[in-house]
Amino acid sequence: MKIQDVPFNTIDWDKITLTEHPGTSGKAIWRTFEMGNIRVRMVEYTPGYVADHWCSRGHVLLVLEGELKTELSDGRSFTLKPGMSYQVADELNQHRSSTVAGAKLFIVD
Repeated sequence: MKIQDVPFNTIDWDKITLTEHPGTSGKAIWRTFEMGNIRVRMVEYTPGYVADHWCSRGHVLLVLEGELKTELSDGRSFTLKPGMSYQVADELNQHRSSTVAGAKLFIVD
């Protein structure tokens, strides 16, 4: 990832507007900051959240709270707990997320 056209700045996440994105069940609540060629998000998944799509966008993801299950389209599955992360390139491994008890994530893409 090459970050371009992004001067130094700070983000007060409490001041970023929330947007809700329904899953197959539950919902994702995003706080999103975009500048230059990057998108940075704080995402909360409600308990029982299951993504409604396979994602092919690249991400760097860090689990802050809760537990996240990430499935890959090739059948592999990973469970991430607080302090764990993953990274994946655009178009490399389609993936989707779910959580039983809820999760809070920090994502850069």
